[in-house]
Amino acid sequence: MRILSWNVNGLRATHKNGFLDWLYDDSPDILCLQETKAEEVDLVDELKNPDGYTGYFDHTKKRKGFNGVAIYTKIKPERVEKGFGVKKFDDEGRTLVAYFKDFVLINCYFPNSGMEERLPMKLEYNDAILEFMEGLRKKGHKVVMCGDLNVAHEEIDLARPKENEGRAGFREEERAWFDELMAAGYIDTFRHFYPDRRDAYSWWDMKSRARDRNVGWRIDYFITSPDVQKNLKSAFILDYVLGSDHCPVGIELDPVK
Repeated sequence: MRILSWNVNGLRATHKNGFLDWLYDDSPDILCLQETKAEEVDLVDELKNPDGYTGYFDHTKKRKGFNGVAIYTKIKPERVEKGFGVKKFDDEGRTLVAYFKDFVLINCYFPNSGMEERLPMKLEYNDAILEFMEGLRKKGHKVVMCGDLNVAHEEIDLARPKENEGRAGFREEERAWFDELMAAGYIDTFRHFYPDRRDAYSWWDMKSRARDRNVGWRIDYFITSPDVQKNLKSAFILDYVLGSDHCPVGIELDPVK
């Protein structure tokens, strides 16, 4: 099973840049998108349900054209829920939860801490998601969480850690939450396979043409509960895929039982 995640920074814009050609060529079993910036009603039919896929969508109820998440899947889920039960975050269109037969997939667009005053909200979302994941595990579910977490965990996860120390996405509090996630037993799938790999990034600043120089950040992840580890076959970053300031990331799984 091949599962991908991509912050497309506007699904309709990415569509104009060949999104569907890429999707059909790669042909993942499941694709999670973040920052779609569109309501389902605004999408053309071929984006709602691409050939071979069923599409599920959520959007912000607050500011039109912001946030938004989607899941395209060839595998029929038992159900898909918009949000995870915390209204103020569910209203922002940040989270889709797909219940498959053998695992639960959580597609997340984490808040950007941005200005200092946004940090408490970011941390509250972080804590709420982790609590939700732990609740699923207590019910016996295997968990796969993916998306744009808007944080580089360690210095190895961004090109210029010293210059960005204390800045949004590399604040001490954000990184400490990621430590907590790991301490709870969850697996950063890319680091599971490549603990020491450098220069592996999933986001680059467009204004400074940072992608041309690979001055980036790894802020897009696949995180799994520990009981999924034996099923992990690979984790990867598709940094050659263009169309957004992010690139897709992914994992391959043996059947999860």
